[in-house]
Amino acid sequence: MLVHEPVGERYRRLVLASGTITSTAQAGQFLMITVPPHAGDRILLPRPMAIHRRRPATGATPGTIELIYGVVGRGTRALAAVPVGARLQVTGPLGRGFDYPVGTRSALLIGRGVGICGVMGAAEDAAALGIRATMVLSGQRPDQVLGRADCAELGVRTIEVTDDDGSSDLATLAAMLRAEFDGAAPERTAPDVIMVCGAGVLARLAAELGAHWGVPVQASLEAHMACGLGYCHGCAAPVRTDPSIEGPLVCADGPVFDANIPVV
Repeated sequence: MLVHEPVGERYRRLVLASGTITSTAQAGQFLMITVPPHAGDRILLPRPMAIHRRRPATGATPGTIELIYGVVGRGTRALAAVPVGARLQVTGPLGRGFDYPVGTRSALLIGRGVGICGVMGAAEDAAALGIRATMVLSGQRPDQVLGRADCAELGVRTIEVTDDDGSSDLATLAAMLRAEFDGAAPERTAPDVIMVCGAGVLARLAAELGAHWGVPVQASLEAHMACGLGYCHGCAAPVRTDPSIEGPLVCADGPVFDANIPVV
């Protein structure tokens, strides 16, 4: 563990050295972190965490992965107590990630809270591929919005919305994005793909925008996980399937799924 520090009031940033994961992880994949015992309390189940950033090795500097997580329960409180220099058991990269369709020239990325971390890898890929990306950064208050510095580093245009000023309201945000991309200047035409991570309502918003513009949508779903490998079958995805067969799992078949709303 190279860095373990607070990010605002609610989150912590964790940087781990792992050249293998850095070089193989796809945007949107996640890790299962085994949390060491703390103050006599044993944490039985690992915690799933999206890979926020992947930084390849440069010279003597090892490849690193960066995670951002909220301290919300017993497991993350124990993780927050792990000091810099400690070693963590990590399983990953896991799951299906984001994938830009061939010929993509522009992308709209949407994230809220730590969901921004789940889609930041797509911003990294956009920068590497020369894709023009716009990222919606959503949070309760301006001081709780993640990803500003990352987007600035990657050259990704940002649109910030918050609960404080009402701009994160779904109807308001939908109208804002339609006004932003409908019939605008050439550099602001409808995106070729939409990628989203955050609350389920954001995935629906993205699907509605995708139907409006006629573009594909990829949504990263969040779920409680016990194994992250598909063994426990405890993270069924909210996807309609034949009732006679088991539906997809967020950990093994996702967390990224194709999302759409039929045009009627």
